[in-house]
Amino acid sequence: MHPTSPTTRQPDRSAPTIPVVVLAGFLGSGKTTLLNHLLAHRGGTRIGVVVNDFGTIEIDAMAVAGQLGDSMVSLGGGCLCCAVDGSELDAYLEKLSAPAHRIDVIVIEASGLAEPQELIRMLMASENSAIRYGGTVEVVDAAEFDATRARHPETDRHLAVADLVVLNKTDRIDAAERTRIVAELAAVCGPGTPVVTVDHGRVDPELLFDRRPWTEPRGQLSFEDLLAGEAADDEDGHAGHVHARYESVEFVSEQAMNPRRFIDFLDRRPAGLYRIKGYVYFGVPGHEERHEVHAVGRFLRFATAPWPRGAARLTQLVLIGSDMDGAGLLRELDACREPQPRRLSPESMWGVLRYAARPVREEDAAPDDTCADEPEQSY
Repeated sequence: MHPTSPTTRQPDRSAPTIPVVVLAGFLGSGKTTLLNHLLAHRGGTRIGVVVNDFGTIEIDAMAVAGQLGDSMVSLGGGCLCCAVDGSELDAYLEKLSAPAHRIDVIVIEASGLAEPQELIRMLMASENSAIRYGGTVEVVDAAEFDATRARHPETDRHLAVADLVVLNKTDRIDAAERTRIVAELAAVCGPGTPVVTVDHGRVDPELLFDRRPWTEPRGQLSFEDLLAGEAADDEDGHAGHVHARYESVEFVSEQAMNPRRFIDFLDRRPAGLYRIKGYVYFGVPGHEERHEVHAVGRFLRFATAPWPRGAARLTQLVLIGSDMDGAGLLRELDACREPQPRRLSPESMWGVLRYAARPVREEDAAPDDTCADEPEQSY
């Protein structure tokens, strides 16, 4: 997982931040096709897009522009990651994150020759308090996988920083080849990085972001967006719908969650669990706020905010994946409940604060950096 680095400024916690998702992958992997699929199935979500073409004729931008209008900006003529200080990217993100646009999520389609780790670095260093890094998705061409690795030795390095890998164009290979490539990707990416197999870029948007912004009051979190029918022109019937490949599990608890046990659950989540979203109530003294959790693949982020007036202190989670042991996941979450949160010390929140979207307060800071990263014992 990629813990977020504390910033030196205090963000406005009363305003929601906009996640910025990096869409990476080598030339021809299908990034633009995948992006257009996301836009066609956004379900009311307002998506801002930064398209970074390599070259002076911005073909990818032209392919996307018809769906976005003012919600797209384009950086032509080279790789976004080659910017000296990222100021150009900051300017575009500032434009898209302006309140007037009411953008819910921003997707950066990187050039096929871009270095995703540099894009991540620029986003993490951004001083724009209206945005937050939302994870990196690496798109892989299944039919050209071996040739791409031979031609681009940096492939493995790019895969290593991905939070979610989309193996695209699987309709062009047989089942045995797909199994082999998935196994190789798992070995390169390491444990905890999910690999989603798709064709024609048809990944469900819900794996990357919410297709419908969360509003208050919402009641129990639902999965109705994912269960809604896909485009009417889907030729394969219901079995061919993107949502048919995934399943969801919902967890609700009126009892607080033990922060150490919950972080341990997140650290051990299986590769088939692609997405986690929701709100967590810890109830630890000094940390009674609502903690929103967002995970895409191995990327993990918490954001804290006051509870809405009159809202019940609940933990509400949606877990989305494929070939999951839903009953087993619920048992693990049940084991994270904490009957006496007021008796826990502030130090029990260290694991959560490492992934928090706000600076760690001085009174909560670990005595030293190594202590904060050591495995924590559950109560």
